[in-house]
Amino acid sequence: MNAPAPDPGPGGFLLQGPPPAGRIAAYALLFVLGLVIGVAGSLLQGGWFPGGLLLSLAGTGGLFLGGSFATRTRAGAVAPAAGWLVAVILLTSSRPEGDFLFATGFGSYAYLLGGIAVAVMCATLGRVVQPGADPARLGK
Repeated sequence: MNAPAPDPGPGGFLLQGPPPAGRIAAYALLFVLGLVIGVAGSLLQGGWFPGGLLLSLAGTGGLFLGGSFATRTRAGAVAPAAGWLVAVILLTSSRPEGDFLFATGFGSYAYLLGGIAVAVMCATLGRVVQPGADPARLGK
């Protein structure tokens, strides 16, 4: 049998050191995918209103929750959400010529607020693995 890991005490999680390089690369990839999903969802929600809005919100939710499951951390959902937020904020600004991507309407606001809500839900509901936890059920 494996002996349980020693308890590092209060604040011991801070002593674990930086994350491995592979995990940092995964977070960077998830950030870039969040940028791509943000741009694609911005175009899709305005071009094909009811279905495009639902499809773009489902895509953002899939990326955020998938990132959380792939990295087994909540930061896996935060990284693509940060990329999505950067893309959406940059696309909401209008140019001096008067061009804009987000019109004032229900669909644009639903995409912005819905995407933020989906990001918060996926970051808080993401599965977090306890360090040194036994995969068996308790009481067995």
